[in-house]
Amino acid sequence: QVQLVESGGGLVQAGGSLRLSCAASGRTFNSYAMGWFRQAPGKEREFVAAISWSGGSTYYTDSVKGRFTISRDNAKNTVYLQMNSLKPEDTGVYYCAATVRTGWYTYPTAYDYWGQGTQVTVSS
Repeated sequence: QVQLVESGGGLVQAGGSLRLSCAASGRTFNSYAMGWFRQAPGKEREFVAAISWSGGSTYYTDSVKGRFTISRDNAKNTVYLQMNSLKPEDTGVYYCAATVRTGWYTYPTAYDYWGQGTQVTVSS
C-alpha cells in the first residue's frame, strides 16, 4: 500500500512558476514509476509527465515539453514537478500516481495509487 500526498499548488500569473511535490509513504517507493496527471473542469484527466523508478527515464505530454520537469528523490520518497512558463491552459487539479508496471505511463488505468490532488490556477 502506498499513500500519496501532493502539495505546492496555488494561484500564479501566466509566465510564472510552481513546483509540485508528491510525498509517498512506504518503504518501496523506489519500486514504483511515478506520474503526474491533471484534470480541468469538465474535462477528462490527462497525462502530464512520468518518471521511471530509477529516475533514468522521463516522459512528457507534448504541451509541457520544455516547460515542465519531473524528478524524484528516492531517499525522500518524493517526486516533483517543476512547472515554468505557466499558461492559463495549465489550470487544473494535479494528481500524482504510482505504478509498478513498466510502460503504458500515459494511461491513468496503468496506475495503482493516486493522491488527492492539488489545485493549480494560472491567471492570464
